[in-house]
Amino acid sequence: MIVKESLLPIEEVAAKLGLGRDRLYLYGPHMAKVLGEPPKPRGRLVLVTAITPTPAGEGKTTTAIGLVDALWRLGKRAALALREPSLGPVFGVKGGATGGGKARLEPRHEINLHFTGDFHAVTSAVNLLNALLDNHLHQGNELGIDPRRVELKRAIDMNDRALRHIVLGLGGKAHGVPREGGFELTVASEVMALMSLAQDFQDLKRRLGRMRVAFTYEGKPVYAVDLQAVGAMAALLRQAFLPNLVQTAEGNPAFVHMGPFGNIAHGTNSLRASLFALGLADLVVQEAGFATDLGMEKFMNVVARTGGLVPEAVVLVATLRALRYHGGQDACGMPDPKAVKEGLANLEKHVENVELFGYKPVIALNRFPGDTPEEIALVRAFAEERGFPFALSEVYAKGGEGGLELAERVLEALALPHAYRPLYPLEAPLEEKVLAIATRVYGAEGVEWSEEAKRALKAAKKEGCEALPVVVAKAATSLSDNPRLRGRPRGFTVRVTDLRCRLGAGFVVVYMGGIETLPGLPKTPQAFGIDVDEEGNIRGMDY
Repeated sequence: MIVKESLLPIEEVAAKLGLGRDRLYLYGPHMAKVLGEPPKPRGRLVLVTAITPTPAGEGKTTTAIGLVDALWRLGKRAALALREPSLGPVFGVKGGATGGGKARLEPRHEINLHFTGDFHAVTSAVNLLNALLDNHLHQGNELGIDPRRVELKRAIDMNDRALRHIVLGLGGKAHGVPREGGFELTVASEVMALMSLAQDFQDLKRRLGRMRVAFTYEGKPVYAVDLQAVGAMAALLRQAFLPNLVQTAEGNPAFVHMGPFGNIAHGTNSLRASLFALGLADLVVQEAGFATDLGMEKFMNVVARTGGLVPEAVVLVATLRALRYHGGQDACGMPDPKAVKEGLANLEKHVENVELFGYKPVIALNRFPGDTPEEIALVRAFAEERGFPFALSEVYAKGGEGGLELAERVLEALALPHAYRPLYPLEAPLEEKVLAIATRVYGAEGVEWSEEAKRALKAAKKEGCEALPVVVAKAATSLSDNPRLRGRPRGFTVRVTDLRCRLGAGFVVVYMGGIETLPGLPKTPQAFGIDVDEEGNIRGMDY
Protein backbone atom coordinates (compact mmCIF):
# COMPACT_ATOMS: atom_id res chain seq x y z
CA MET A 1 0.00 0.00 0.00
CA ILE A 2 1.34 3.42 -0.96
CA VAL A 3 1.61 5.88 1.92
CA LYS A 4 2.23 9.60 1.65
CA GLU A 5 5.80 9.34 2.90
CA SER A 6 6.68 7.25 -0.17
CA LEU A 7 5.20 9.71 -2.68
CA LEU A 8 7.49 11.89 -4.75
CA PRO A 9 7.48 15.61 -4.08
CA ILE A 10 5.31 17.14 -6.79
CA GLU A 11 8.33 19.16 -8.00
CA GLU A 12 10.05 15.87 -8.94
CA VAL A 13 6.96 14.66 -10.79
CA ALA A 14 6.82 17.96 -12.70
CA ALA A 15 10.52 17.70 -13.53
CA LYS A 16 9.80 14.47 -15.44
CA LEU A 17 7.91 16.69 -17.92
CA GLY A 18 10.42 19.53 -17.87
CA LEU A 19 8.32 21.76 -15.62
CA GLY A 20 10.27 23.90 -13.17
CA ARG A 21 9.21 25.06 -9.72
CA ASP A 22 8.34 28.49 -11.17
CA ARG A 23 5.48 26.87 -13.15
CA LEU A 24 3.82 25.36 -10.09
CA TYR A 25 1.37 26.68 -7.51
CA LEU A 26 1.68 24.17 -4.68
CA TYR A 27 -1.14 22.66 -2.64
CA GLY A 28 1.04 20.91 -0.10
CA PRO A 29 3.89 18.56 -1.05
CA HIS A 30 2.01 16.32 -3.51
CA MET A 31 -0.44 18.49 -5.49
CA ALA A 32 0.02 21.56 -7.66
CA LYS A 33 -1.67 23.85 -10.12
CA VAL A 34 0.27 24.38 -13.36
CA LEU A 35 0.84 28.02 -14.27
CA GLY A 36 1.25 29.72 -17.62
CA GLU A 37 0.23 28.58 -21.08
CA PRO A 38 0.60 25.06 -22.50
CA PRO A 39 3.46 24.51 -24.96
CA LYS A 40 2.72 23.67 -28.57
CA PRO A 41 1.34 20.10 -28.72
CA ARG A 42 3.98 17.50 -29.50
CA GLY A 43 2.57 14.34 -27.96
CA ARG A 44 0.36 11.60 -29.36
CA LEU A 45 -3.06 10.98 -27.83
CA VAL A 46 -4.39 7.58 -26.75
CA LEU A 47 -8.09 7.53 -25.88
CA VAL A 48 -9.40 4.99 -23.36
CA THR A 49 -13.07 3.97 -23.64
CA ALA A 50 -15.08 0.88 -22.70
CA ILE A 51 -17.97 -1.44 -23.33
CA THR A 52 -21.34 -0.78 -21.66
CA PRO A 53 -20.63 -0.81 -17.93
CA THR A 54 -22.32 -2.44 -15.02
CA PRO A 55 -23.48 0.13 -12.43
CA ALA A 56 -20.13 -0.25 -10.62
CA GLY A 57 -18.00 0.68 -13.65
CA GLU A 58 -15.40 -1.43 -15.42
CA GLY A 59 -12.05 0.08 -14.50
CA LYS A 60 -11.27 2.51 -17.33
CA THR A 61 -9.55 4.81 -14.84
CA THR A 62 -7.52 1.96 -13.34
CA THR A 63 -6.55 0.77 -16.82
CA ALA A 64 -5.55 4.26 -17.98
CA ILE A 65 -3.39 4.80 -14.89
CA GLY A 66 -1.71 1.42 -15.25
CA LEU A 67 -1.11 2.04 -18.95
CA VAL A 68 0.82 5.25 -18.21
CA ASP A 69 2.94 3.44 -15.62
CA ALA A 70 3.62 0.65 -18.12
CA LEU A 71 4.64 3.13 -20.83
CA TRP A 72 7.19 4.68 -18.44
CA ARG A 73 8.57 1.19 -17.78
CA LEU A 74 9.09 0.89 -21.54
CA GLY A 75 11.03 4.16 -21.55
CA LYS A 76 8.26 6.39 -22.90
CA ARG A 77 7.62 9.90 -21.56
CA ALA A 78 3.90 9.58 -20.87
CA ALA A 79 1.28 11.61 -19.03
CA LEU A 80 -2.25 10.93 -17.89
CA ALA A 81 -5.29 13.18 -18.40
CA LEU A 82 -8.32 12.40 -16.21
CA ARG A 83 -11.40 14.02 -14.72
CA GLU A 84 -11.69 14.91 -11.04
CA PRO A 85 -13.97 12.75 -8.89
CA SER A 86 -17.36 14.09 -7.84
CA LEU A 87 -18.41 13.76 -4.21
CA GLY A 88 -21.79 12.45 -5.36
CA PRO A 89 -20.52 9.08 -6.66
CA VAL A 90 -17.78 8.93 -4.00
CA PHE A 91 -20.35 8.84 -1.20
CA GLY A 92 -23.04 7.20 -3.31
CA VAL A 93 -21.86 4.29 -5.44
CA LYS A 94 -18.11 4.25 -6.02
CA GLY A 95 -16.52 5.14 -2.71
CA GLY A 96 -13.57 6.61 -4.63
CA ALA A 97 -12.62 7.36 -8.23
CA THR A 98 -8.83 7.40 -8.33
CA GLY A 99 -8.20 3.94 -9.72
CA GLY A 100 -7.59 0.86 -7.64
CA GLY A 101 -5.03 -1.58 -6.30
CA LYS A 102 -1.56 -0.71 -7.57
CA ALA A 103 -2.90 1.43 -10.42
CA ARG A 104 -4.14 4.48 -8.59
CA LEU A 105 -3.64 8.20 -8.28
CA GLU A 106 -2.03 9.82 -5.27
CA PRO A 107 -2.71 11.48 -2.89
CA ARG A 108 -5.94 9.59 -3.46
CA HIS A 109 -8.03 10.78 -0.51
CA GLU A 110 -7.31 14.45 -1.16
CA ILE A 111 -8.21 13.96 -4.85
CA ASN A 112 -11.43 12.13 -3.95
CA LEU A 113 -12.54 14.76 -1.46
CA HIS A 114 -11.85 18.50 -1.69
CA PHE A 115 -8.69 18.31 -3.86
CA THR A 116 -7.68 21.88 -4.81
CA GLY A 117 -11.18 23.26 -4.39
CA ASP A 118 -12.08 23.25 -8.10
CA PHE A 119 -15.56 21.80 -7.67
CA HIS A 120 -16.29 24.15 -4.80
CA ALA A 121 -15.36 27.07 -7.06
CA VAL A 122 -17.65 25.82 -9.84
CA THR A 123 -20.47 25.29 -7.34
CA SER A 124 -19.99 28.82 -6.01
CA ALA A 125 -19.97 30.35 -9.51
CA VAL A 126 -23.20 28.55 -10.46
CA ASN A 127 -24.91 29.61 -7.25
CA LEU A 128 -23.69 33.20 -7.58
CA LEU A 129 -25.35 33.38 -11.01
CA ASN A 130 -28.56 32.02 -9.47
CA ALA A 131 -28.37 34.56 -6.64
CA LEU A 132 -27.92 37.40 -9.13
CA LEU A 133 -30.89 36.18 -11.14
CA ASP A 134 -33.19 35.93 -8.11
CA ASN A 135 -31.98 39.31 -6.87
CA HIS A 136 -32.83 40.78 -10.28
CA LEU A 137 -36.37 39.44 -9.93
CA HIS A 138 -36.60 40.88 -6.43
CA GLN A 139 -35.20 44.30 -7.35
CA GLY A 140 -37.79 45.14 -10.00
CA ASN A 141 -37.04 42.71 -12.85
CA GLU A 142 -35.88 45.30 -15.37
CA LEU A 143 -35.24 42.61 -17.98
CA GLY A 144 -38.78 41.28 -17.71
CA ILE A 145 -37.71 37.72 -16.85
CA ASP A 146 -40.61 35.29 -16.61
CA PRO A 147 -40.11 33.41 -13.29
CA ARG A 148 -41.91 30.43 -14.82
CA ARG A 149 -39.27 30.17 -17.55
CA VAL A 150 -36.04 30.20 -15.56
CA GLU A 151 -33.82 27.37 -16.86
CA LEU A 152 -30.89 27.84 -14.53
CA LYS A 153 -30.51 25.48 -11.59
CA ARG A 154 -28.41 25.76 -8.49
CA ALA A 155 -25.55 23.28 -7.99
CA ILE A 156 -24.46 20.88 -5.28
CA ASP A 157 -21.69 18.27 -5.44
CA MET A 158 -23.69 15.62 -3.60
CA ASN A 159 -26.35 13.10 -4.59
CA ASP A 160 -29.49 14.55 -2.94
CA ARG A 161 -32.74 13.74 -4.74
CA ALA A 162 -34.77 15.93 -2.36
CA LEU A 163 -33.30 19.04 -4.00
CA ARG A 164 -34.23 18.20 -7.60
CA HIS A 165 -37.43 20.24 -7.49
CA ILE A 166 -37.95 22.97 -4.90
CA VAL A 167 -39.86 26.22 -4.35
CA LEU A 168 -37.82 29.39 -3.75
CA GLY A 169 -38.63 32.78 -2.26
CA LEU A 170 -41.19 31.75 0.33
CA GLY A 171 -41.78 33.75 3.50
CA GLY A 172 -43.07 37.07 2.23
CA LYS A 173 -42.00 39.98 0.06
CA ALA A 174 -38.67 40.53 1.86
CA HIS A 175 -37.46 37.05 0.95
CA GLY A 176 -37.61 37.20 -2.83
CA VAL A 177 -39.97 36.27 -5.64
CA PRO A 178 -41.55 32.83 -5.22
CA ARG A 179 -40.82 30.47 -8.08
CA GLU A 180 -40.07 26.84 -8.79
CA GLY A 181 -36.41 25.88 -8.97
CA GLY A 182 -34.05 23.05 -8.27
CA PHE A 183 -30.50 21.77 -7.99
CA GLU A 184 -28.31 19.68 -10.26
CA LEU A 185 -25.03 17.94 -9.58
CA THR A 186 -22.10 20.33 -9.96
CA VAL A 187 -20.59 18.11 -12.65
CA ALA A 188 -23.88 18.33 -14.59
CA SER A 189 -23.83 22.12 -14.66
CA GLU A 190 -23.09 24.11 -17.78
CA VAL A 191 -20.32 25.93 -15.93
CA MET A 192 -18.50 22.62 -15.46
CA ALA A 193 -18.91 21.79 -19.15
CA LEU A 194 -17.73 25.15 -20.46
CA MET A 195 -14.81 25.21 -18.00
CA SER A 196 -13.73 21.93 -19.54
CA LEU A 197 -13.94 23.16 -23.13
CA ALA A 198 -12.55 26.70 -22.82
CA GLN A 199 -9.32 27.29 -24.74
CA ASP A 200 -8.06 30.10 -22.49
CA PHE A 201 -9.34 32.46 -19.80
CA GLN A 202 -10.82 34.97 -22.24
CA ASP A 203 -12.63 32.13 -23.97
CA LEU A 204 -13.91 31.08 -20.54
CA LYS A 205 -15.38 34.54 -19.93
CA ARG A 206 -17.01 34.60 -23.37
CA ARG A 207 -18.57 31.21 -22.71
CA LEU A 208 -19.84 32.30 -19.29
CA GLY A 209 -21.54 35.29 -20.86
CA ARG A 210 -23.30 33.11 -23.45
CA MET A 211 -25.02 30.92 -20.85
CA ARG A 212 -28.79 31.10 -21.31
CA VAL A 213 -30.47 31.39 -17.93
CA ALA A 214 -34.12 32.24 -18.63
CA PHE A 215 -36.68 33.74 -21.01
CA THR A 216 -38.57 37.01 -20.78
CA TYR A 217 -42.37 37.30 -20.78
CA GLU A 218 -42.06 38.01 -24.52
CA GLY A 219 -40.12 34.77 -25.05
CA LYS A 220 -36.70 36.36 -25.60
CA PRO A 221 -33.67 34.51 -24.16
CA VAL A 222 -31.75 36.03 -21.24
CA TYR A 223 -28.04 35.31 -20.88
CA ALA A 224 -25.57 35.55 -18.00
CA VAL A 225 -24.01 38.64 -19.56
CA ASP A 226 -27.39 40.37 -19.27
CA LEU A 227 -27.22 39.89 -15.49
CA GLN A 228 -23.71 41.40 -15.36
CA ALA A 229 -22.51 38.14 -13.81
CA VAL A 230 -19.46 37.31 -15.92
CA GLY A 231 -16.75 39.25 -14.07
CA ALA A 232 -17.61 37.96 -10.62
CA MET A 233 -18.03 34.39 -11.85
CA ALA A 234 -14.65 34.58 -13.57
CA ALA A 235 -13.08 35.79 -10.32
CA LEU A 236 -14.41 32.73 -8.53
CA LEU A 237 -13.12 30.44 -11.29
CA ARG A 238 -9.70 32.04 -11.89
CA GLN A 239 -7.71 29.58 -9.78
CA ALA A 240 -9.89 26.58 -10.60
CA PHE A 241 -9.20 27.09 -14.31
CA LEU A 242 -5.55 26.09 -13.80
CA PRO A 243 -4.94 22.36 -14.40
CA ASN A 244 -3.92 20.14 -11.48
CA LEU A 245 -0.82 17.95 -11.46
CA VAL A 246 -0.62 14.85 -9.24
CA GLN A 247 1.04 11.45 -9.62
CA THR A 248 0.33 7.76 -10.08
CA ALA A 249 1.30 5.27 -7.39
CA GLU A 250 4.54 4.77 -9.35
CA GLY A 251 5.33 8.47 -9.33
CA ASN A 252 4.38 9.34 -12.90
CA PRO A 253 2.63 12.58 -13.95
CA ALA A 254 -1.15 12.86 -14.07
CA PHE A 255 -3.19 15.93 -15.02
CA VAL A 256 -6.54 15.71 -13.19
CA HIS A 257 -8.89 18.57 -13.94
CA MET A 258 -12.65 19.20 -14.17
CA GLY A 259 -15.24 16.46 -14.33
CA PRO A 260 -18.28 16.68 -16.64
CA PHE A 261 -20.23 13.41 -16.58
CA GLY A 262 -20.30 11.30 -19.72
CA ASN A 263 -24.04 10.54 -19.59
CA ILE A 264 -25.25 14.14 -19.11
CA ALA A 265 -22.34 16.15 -20.57
CA HIS A 266 -19.30 15.44 -22.76
CA GLY A 267 -17.43 13.37 -20.18
CA THR A 268 -13.73 14.26 -20.40
CA ASN A 269 -11.21 16.27 -18.41
CA SER A 270 -10.50 19.88 -19.30
CA LEU A 271 -9.12 20.83 -22.67
CA ARG A 272 -6.44 22.86 -20.87
CA ALA A 273 -5.20 19.77 -19.01
CA SER A 274 -5.00 17.79 -22.25
CA LEU A 275 -3.14 20.59 -24.01
CA PHE A 276 -0.59 20.81 -21.20
CA ALA A 277 -0.11 17.04 -21.29
CA LEU A 278 0.28 16.99 -25.07
CA GLY A 279 2.75 19.88 -24.92
CA LEU A 280 4.95 18.22 -22.31
CA ALA A 281 4.76 14.46 -22.93
CA ASP A 282 5.37 12.21 -25.90
CA LEU A 283 2.34 10.03 -25.18
CA VAL A 284 -0.88 11.12 -23.44
CA VAL A 285 -3.47 8.68 -22.15
CA GLN A 286 -6.93 10.24 -21.76
CA GLU A 287 -10.13 8.60 -20.53
CA ALA A 288 -13.57 9.28 -21.99
CA GLY A 289 -16.49 8.80 -19.61
CA PHE A 290 -18.60 5.64 -19.73
CA ALA A 291 -18.70 3.62 -22.98
CA THR A 292 -18.17 4.28 -26.70
CA ASP A 293 -21.82 5.31 -27.13
CA LEU A 294 -21.39 8.13 -24.60
CA GLY A 295 -17.89 9.36 -23.74
CA MET A 296 -16.12 8.31 -26.92
CA GLU A 297 -18.88 9.49 -29.25
CA LYS A 298 -18.87 12.91 -27.56
CA PHE A 299 -15.10 13.08 -27.58
CA MET A 300 -14.98 12.46 -31.31
CA ASN A 301 -17.87 14.75 -32.23
CA VAL A 302 -17.46 17.54 -29.64
CA VAL A 303 -14.07 17.60 -27.88
CA ALA A 304 -11.95 16.75 -30.92
CA ARG A 305 -13.68 19.46 -32.92
CA THR A 306 -13.43 22.04 -30.15
CA GLY A 307 -9.78 21.57 -29.23
CA GLY A 308 -8.25 19.70 -32.15
CA LEU A 309 -7.55 16.67 -29.93
CA VAL A 310 -7.46 13.85 -32.45
CA PRO A 311 -6.59 10.44 -30.95
CA GLU A 312 -4.03 8.27 -32.69
CA ALA A 313 -5.06 5.05 -30.92
CA VAL A 314 -8.12 3.84 -28.99
CA VAL A 315 -8.13 1.35 -26.09
CA LEU A 316 -11.45 -0.43 -25.54
CA VAL A 317 -11.73 -1.75 -21.97
CA ALA A 318 -13.85 -4.83 -21.25
CA THR A 319 -14.35 -6.95 -18.16
CA LEU A 320 -15.67 -10.45 -17.75
CA ARG A 321 -17.97 -9.05 -15.08
CA ALA A 322 -19.65 -6.76 -17.61
CA LEU A 323 -19.74 -9.44 -20.30
CA ARG A 324 -21.49 -11.81 -17.89
CA TYR A 325 -23.94 -9.03 -17.02
CA HIS A 326 -24.72 -8.38 -20.68
CA GLY A 327 -25.00 -12.11 -21.21
CA GLY A 328 -27.87 -12.23 -18.72
CA GLN A 329 -26.17 -13.02 -15.41
CA ASP A 330 -27.25 -10.91 -12.42
CA ALA A 331 -24.57 -12.15 -10.00
CA CYS A 332 -21.94 -11.06 -12.48
CA GLY A 333 -18.99 -11.78 -10.17
CA MET A 334 -19.38 -15.55 -10.58
CA PRO A 335 -17.61 -17.41 -13.42
CA ASP A 336 -20.01 -18.18 -16.28
CA PRO A 337 -18.47 -18.91 -19.72
CA LYS A 338 -21.92 -19.19 -21.31
CA ALA A 339 -22.91 -15.70 -20.14
CA VAL A 340 -19.55 -14.31 -21.29
CA LYS A 341 -20.12 -15.78 -24.74
CA GLU A 342 -23.58 -14.21 -24.92
CA GLY A 343 -22.24 -10.89 -23.66
CA LEU A 344 -19.65 -10.66 -26.44
CA ALA A 345 -22.40 -9.14 -28.60
CA ASN A 346 -22.06 -5.99 -26.52
CA LEU A 347 -18.30 -5.90 -27.06
CA GLU A 348 -18.86 -6.45 -30.78
CA LYS A 349 -21.05 -3.35 -31.05
CA HIS A 350 -18.51 -1.19 -29.22
CA VAL A 351 -15.78 -2.42 -31.55
CA GLU A 352 -17.96 -1.34 -34.46
CA ASN A 353 -18.43 2.06 -32.83
CA VAL A 354 -14.67 2.61 -32.59
CA GLU A 355 -14.37 1.64 -36.25
CA LEU A 356 -17.08 4.18 -37.15
CA PHE A 357 -14.64 6.95 -36.24
CA GLY A 358 -11.72 5.49 -38.19
CA TYR A 359 -9.83 3.39 -35.62
CA LYS A 360 -8.98 -0.24 -34.95
CA PRO A 361 -9.32 -0.64 -31.18
CA VAL A 362 -6.91 -2.33 -28.81
CA ILE A 363 -9.13 -4.59 -26.69
CA ALA A 364 -7.97 -4.56 -23.06
CA LEU A 365 -9.52 -7.14 -20.74
CA ASN A 366 -9.32 -5.68 -17.23
CA ARG A 367 -8.77 -8.74 -15.06
CA PHE A 368 -10.64 -9.22 -11.78
CA PRO A 369 -10.01 -11.87 -9.09
CA GLY A 370 -12.06 -14.93 -9.94
CA ASP A 371 -11.84 -14.53 -13.73
CA THR A 372 -11.18 -17.97 -15.20
CA PRO A 373 -8.76 -18.96 -17.98
CA GLU A 374 -11.67 -20.37 -19.99
CA GLU A 375 -13.51 -17.04 -19.91
CA ILE A 376 -10.37 -15.05 -20.74
CA ALA A 377 -9.74 -17.37 -23.70
CA LEU A 378 -13.21 -16.60 -25.07
CA VAL A 379 -12.46 -12.86 -25.21
CA ARG A 380 -8.98 -13.37 -26.61
CA ALA A 381 -10.39 -15.62 -29.35
CA PHE A 382 -13.08 -13.02 -30.15
CA ALA A 383 -10.39 -10.40 -30.71
CA GLU A 384 -7.94 -12.59 -32.61
CA GLU A 385 -10.60 -14.02 -34.93
CA ARG A 386 -11.49 -10.47 -35.99
CA GLY A 387 -7.92 -9.24 -36.24
CA PHE A 388 -8.01 -6.86 -33.28
CA PRO A 389 -5.06 -6.47 -30.91
CA PHE A 390 -5.79 -7.94 -27.47
CA ALA A 391 -4.12 -7.53 -24.09
CA LEU A 392 -4.87 -8.92 -20.67
CA SER A 393 -4.55 -6.00 -18.26
CA GLU A 394 -3.51 -6.88 -14.71
CA VAL A 395 -2.64 -3.39 -13.54
CA TYR A 396 -4.87 -3.56 -10.46
CA ALA A 397 -2.79 -6.37 -8.99
CA LYS A 398 0.60 -5.61 -10.53
CA GLY A 399 0.67 -1.89 -11.39
CA GLY A 400 2.70 -0.90 -14.45
CA GLU A 401 4.19 -4.39 -14.71
CA GLY A 402 0.69 -5.77 -15.27
CA GLY A 403 0.12 -3.32 -18.12
CA LEU A 404 3.20 -4.09 -20.21
CA GLU A 405 1.31 -6.26 -22.71
CA LEU A 406 -1.28 -3.52 -23.13
CA ALA A 407 1.41 -0.85 -23.53
CA GLU A 408 3.13 -2.89 -26.24
CA ARG A 409 -0.16 -3.34 -28.13
CA VAL A 410 -0.82 0.40 -27.88
CA LEU A 411 2.63 1.24 -29.27
CA GLU A 412 1.95 -1.14 -32.15
CA ALA A 413 -1.43 0.52 -32.76
CA LEU A 414 0.22 3.95 -32.88
CA ALA A 415 2.25 2.74 -35.85
CA LEU A 416 -0.90 1.82 -37.79
CA PRO A 417 -2.77 4.25 -40.05
CA HIS A 418 -5.96 5.81 -38.74
CA ALA A 419 -8.47 8.17 -40.32
CA TYR A 420 -10.37 10.19 -37.74
CA ARG A 421 -13.81 11.04 -39.05
CA PRO A 422 -16.63 12.68 -37.08
CA LEU A 423 -20.05 11.10 -37.37
CA TYR A 424 -21.91 14.07 -38.83
CA PRO A 425 -21.21 17.47 -40.41
CA LEU A 426 -21.88 20.41 -38.12
CA GLU A 427 -24.05 22.05 -40.75
CA ALA A 428 -26.50 19.11 -40.70
CA PRO A 429 -29.94 19.76 -39.11
CA LEU A 430 -30.11 18.90 -35.41
CA GLU A 431 -32.59 16.10 -35.94
CA GLU A 432 -30.25 14.48 -38.50
CA LYS A 433 -27.37 14.60 -36.00
CA VAL A 434 -29.51 12.90 -33.37
CA LEU A 435 -30.66 10.28 -35.87
CA ALA A 436 -27.07 9.54 -36.91
CA ILE A 437 -26.00 8.99 -33.30
CA ALA A 438 -29.04 6.88 -32.46
CA THR A 439 -28.95 4.61 -35.49
CA ARG A 440 -25.23 4.28 -36.13
CA VAL A 441 -23.84 4.36 -32.57
CA TYR A 442 -26.67 2.94 -30.45
CA GLY A 443 -28.07 0.63 -33.14
CA ALA A 444 -31.60 2.04 -32.86
CA GLU A 445 -34.11 1.75 -35.68
CA GLY A 446 -35.26 5.33 -35.28
CA VAL A 447 -35.93 8.33 -33.06
CA GLU A 448 -39.23 9.51 -31.58
CA TRP A 449 -39.67 13.11 -30.45
CA SER A 450 -42.07 14.12 -27.68
CA GLU A 451 -44.21 17.19 -28.27
CA GLU A 452 -42.13 19.11 -25.72
CA ALA A 453 -38.95 18.09 -27.53
CA LYS A 454 -40.40 19.20 -30.86
CA ARG A 455 -41.14 22.64 -29.43
CA ALA A 456 -37.63 22.84 -27.94
CA LEU A 457 -36.14 21.83 -31.31
CA LYS A 458 -38.01 24.61 -33.06
CA ALA A 459 -36.87 27.14 -30.45
CA ALA A 460 -33.25 25.94 -30.70
CA LYS A 461 -33.22 26.52 -34.43
CA LYS A 462 -34.68 29.98 -33.94
CA GLU A 463 -31.98 30.80 -31.38
CA GLY A 464 -29.20 29.81 -33.79
CA CYS A 465 -28.14 26.49 -32.28
CA GLU A 466 -28.46 24.46 -35.49
CA ALA A 467 -24.73 24.35 -36.24
CA LEU A 468 -23.70 23.13 -32.77
CA PRO A 469 -22.68 19.54 -32.04
CA VAL A 470 -25.03 17.33 -30.04
CA VAL A 471 -24.55 15.85 -26.57
CA VAL A 472 -27.06 13.11 -25.76
CA ALA A 473 -28.02 12.66 -22.10
CA LYS A 474 -29.15 9.07 -21.66
CA ALA A 475 -28.76 5.94 -19.58
CA ALA A 476 -25.16 4.73 -19.26
CA THR A 477 -25.88 1.05 -18.59
CA SER A 478 -27.45 0.26 -21.96
CA LEU A 479 -26.75 1.03 -25.60
CA SER A 480 -30.39 2.12 -25.72
CA ASP A 481 -32.19 4.78 -23.68
CA ASN A 482 -33.67 2.03 -21.50
CA PRO A 483 -31.22 1.00 -18.73
CA ARG A 484 -32.87 -2.43 -18.48
CA LEU A 485 -31.92 -3.45 -22.03
CA ARG A 486 -28.61 -5.30 -21.73
CA GLY A 487 -26.26 -6.78 -24.29
CA ARG A 488 -26.76 -5.54 -27.84
CA PRO A 489 -30.40 -4.46 -28.09
CA ARG A 490 -32.05 -4.64 -31.49
CA GLY A 491 -35.35 -3.45 -32.91
CA PHE A 492 -35.71 -0.52 -30.53
CA THR A 493 -36.33 3.18 -30.95
CA VAL A 494 -35.09 5.96 -28.69
CA ARG A 495 -37.29 8.81 -27.48
CA VAL A 496 -36.17 12.42 -27.18
CA THR A 497 -37.92 14.01 -24.22
CA ASP A 498 -36.32 17.47 -24.22
CA LEU A 499 -33.61 19.58 -25.84
CA ARG A 500 -31.57 22.48 -24.45
CA CYS A 501 -29.16 24.89 -26.10
CA ARG A 502 -25.98 25.22 -24.05
CA LEU A 503 -24.42 28.13 -25.86
CA GLY A 504 -21.75 28.62 -23.21
CA ALA A 505 -20.59 25.03 -23.49
CA GLY A 506 -21.05 25.14 -27.25
CA PHE A 507 -23.36 22.18 -27.75
CA VAL A 508 -27.02 21.17 -27.69
CA VAL A 509 -28.08 18.69 -24.99
CA VAL A 510 -30.64 16.14 -26.15
CA TYR A 511 -32.38 14.27 -23.34
CA MET A 512 -33.50 10.67 -23.85
CA GLY A 513 -35.51 8.72 -21.30
CA GLY A 514 -35.78 9.66 -17.65
CA ILE A 515 -32.28 11.02 -17.20
CA GLU A 516 -31.67 12.89 -13.91
CA THR A 517 -29.06 15.60 -13.48
CA LEU A 518 -29.12 15.15 -9.69
CA PRO A 519 -28.86 11.46 -8.79
CA GLY A 520 -30.08 10.08 -5.49
CA LEU A 521 -28.23 7.89 -3.01
CA PRO A 522 -28.75 4.10 -3.15
CA LYS A 523 -30.35 2.23 -0.24
CA THR A 524 -26.90 1.39 1.09
CA PRO A 525 -24.63 4.29 0.07
CA GLN A 526 -20.86 4.03 0.18
CA ALA A 527 -20.95 6.77 2.82
CA PHE A 528 -21.96 4.10 5.37
CA GLY A 529 -18.53 2.48 5.04
CA ILE A 530 -16.34 5.59 5.11
CA ASP A 531 -14.70 6.68 8.35
CA VAL A 532 -11.56 8.19 9.89
CA ASP A 533 -9.52 6.05 12.30
CA GLU A 534 -7.72 7.16 15.45
CA GLU A 535 -4.56 8.01 13.49
CA GLY A 536 -6.53 10.26 11.13
CA ASN A 537 -6.48 7.83 8.17
CA ILE A 538 -9.56 7.70 5.95
CA ARG A 539 -10.97 4.19 5.57
CA GLY A 540 -13.53 2.76 3.18
CA MET A 541 -12.69 4.90 0.16
CA ASP A 542 -10.47 2.38 -1.65
CA TYR A 543 -11.23 -0.52 -3.92
